[in-house]
Amino acid sequence: MLFKGRILTSAIKSTPSLRLGSTGTKPKTAILMLNMGGPQHTDQVHDYLLRIMTDRDMIQLPVQSRLGPWIAQRRTAEVQKKYNEIGGGSPILKWTELQGELMCKDLDSISPETAPHKHYVGFRYVNPLTEDTLQQIEKDGPERIVLFSQYPQYSCATSGSSFNSIFSHYQKHSLPKNTKFSIIDRWSTHPLLIKTFADRIRDELNKFSEAKRKDVVILFTAHSLPLKAVTRGDPYPSEVGASVHLVMQELGKTNPYFLAWQSKVGPLPWLAPATDDTIKAYVKQGRKNFVLVPIAFVNEHIETLHELDIEYCDELAKEVGVEEIRRAAAPNDHPLFIKALSSIVADHLKDEQGVNPKFLMRCPMCVNPRCGDSKAWYKQVCK
Repeated sequence: MLFKGRILTSAIKSTPSLRLGSTGTKPKTAILMLNMGGPQHTDQVHDYLLRIMTDRDMIQLPVQSRLGPWIAQRRTAEVQKKYNEIGGGSPILKWTELQGELMCKDLDSISPETAPHKHYVGFRYVNPLTEDTLQQIEKDGPERIVLFSQYPQYSCATSGSSFNSIFSHYQKHSLPKNTKFSIIDRWSTHPLLIKTFADRIRDELNKFSEAKRKDVVILFTAHSLPLKAVTRGDPYPSEVGASVHLVMQELGKTNPYFLAWQSKVGPLPWLAPATDDTIKAYVKQGRKNFVLVPIAFVNEHIETLHELDIEYCDELAKEVGVEEIRRAAAPNDHPLFIKALSSIVADHLKDEQGVNPKFLMRCPMCVNPRCGDSKAWYKQVCK
């Protein structure tokens, strides 16, 4: 069995830590890059899990105020072990900082009328927390703040939770005066994002022998979602599917492909089939060569470096008799991806629309009243 080794943290760990606002120039346009985040050190794991398990936008548990902390405590040691196995922490902050620096450099060139641009990182569950970053932005006093979700495909549990946290922050704090707010909430079909994924896949396909290359299964994988969220109308599965469809069009439909789902947590039904079960099933059918593609992640973190690289591409592949399995790198700092980020923001800044009408819609079967309050607030603020 041949396995493409981890897209390890070695490259990103050699990158110097990037400071927010390293130029020291007062920004005209602030771009807040929103994401879940990941522990940079294992001593952050417990608090990270605690914030996840007590966030009802992310997960709904019975008696959550008690059960959530219990689950977080119970899982801490296991998750710390996984982070130790990928180098001691998540590289997601370093990747996001690098992406933001490169994006703003390009924006200063292609959109001088809105320059200088400055990126900020707002994580939902670990430092730098979104609410703390908002206070830093307010101190810098930009004319405009763009709230830019780093989840290309929208889900109420990810993008929605981040946007709701900003709404909650401003229920306790005054909005900065003379500052325009706007939202980039989803971008799953942006042409340069699609080209980035296609290029990453080609890089891996070209490492297979010509004799087997066309038979390699391109296995797209995305974080799963509880079925109760899907039946409420969460748009995430359809938006992931749209990304997959366009990537395969960009590749010319050269290979067999499939979309599976990873990272299920708990006993309740989630989107299926699971990525590991899919690999097992295809091997039984005689297909033993794969490229795994993390279609919903824009940078390396625990789900790529451990779940895909270690648990599936190494341990599972050996167990079931995979012949050759490779994993496409996340977009990271791919030049096309950086251009995608800057193009998305530049086009948004030229648009008069502060918020996507789709964002203002609740899921048809939404049961979270906070979503309604949050979306009504954004409609008023993002004009």
